[in-house]
Amino acid sequence: MSQQRTGAHGGMETSFGFQDVGDGEKQTRVNDVFHRVAKRYDVMNDLMSGGLHRVWKDSMIAWLAPSKTSNWKTLDVAGGTGDIAFRIVEASNRNAHATVLDINGSMLGVGRDRAEKKGLADNTEFVEANAEELPFEDASFDAYTIAFGIRNVPHIDRALSEAYRVLKPGGRFLCLEFSEVELPVLDKIYDAWSFNAIPKIGKAVTGDADSYQYLVESIRKFPRQADFAEMIRTAGFERVSWRNFTGGIAALHSGWKL
Repeated sequence: MSQQRTGAHGGMETSFGFQDVGDGEKQTRVNDVFHRVAKRYDVMNDLMSGGLHRVWKDSMIAWLAPSKTSNWKTLDVAGGTGDIAFRIVEASNRNAHATVLDINGSMLGVGRDRAEKKGLADNTEFVEANAEELPFEDASFDAYTIAFGIRNVPHIDRALSEAYRVLKPGGRFLCLEFSEVELPVLDKIYDAWSFNAIPKIGKAVTGDADSYQYLVESIRKFPRQADFAEMIRTAGFERVSWRNFTGGIAALHSGWKL
C-alpha cells in the first residue's frame, strides 16, 4: 500500500486509492463505486470541493469558448450525468452537439434523464464505452473534455492517446481534475477535511463511506500538475498548459492537436 503520488510514467492502473490492485482489477472496482453514487453525484462533488466544482466547471467552459456554429462537436468523457456537456451546449446558444461518453450505465441514465428535462436531448448523445478504447473514427471532434474522471481511468496514457486520435487537427483537449495543493497552510486544512470529514459526511448523506474514502485517496495518488502535463505532451499534444484553482485543489489542463 502506497500513499505516494504516481508520476508521469504511470502507476494509476494498479492503484485503487491507496490499495495496490492487479492490472485489470481497478476498472471493476471503480465501476462499483459509481454505480453506488450515480444518483448522488452532485452531492459527491459538493462534498469533495465544498461546492467550488461548479465555479471551476464554469471556468472550464469559459476557457474552452465553445463555437456557436451548428457543426461544432465535442466529446465529454467520464461525464455521464451531463454536467459539462450541458454547460457546453448552453454556452454555444444550443448550437453545438455534445457526445457524452461514460463506462458506467448508471451515470449515463442520470444524464439522459437530465437532458430530457432540460430540453437538450437533440443536442446530446450518450454512449456507454471505455475511455481507453473510444468507438469513434479519427478526427471526429473539435474538442475533448473530461472533468474529475481521468484519475479513475486505469491506463491514463491510453485515454490520452485516444483523446488525441479522435480530435480534429486544431482540436482542443481540456481536463479538470483534483490536484496537488500548492499553498502550505491550505494543504494541511484540505488534508484534514478530506480524510477526516468527507468519508463521514458521505456516510451520513448517502450511507456510503467507502466510496468517498476511495475518491479522497485517488486524488492523493493522481500525478501532480507538472507530471500530468508531461503525460499530455507524451500523447502528442502541443501548447500544453494548466491553471490552478483554489491554490491547486483542482487544476485545469489544456492541450492542442496541431
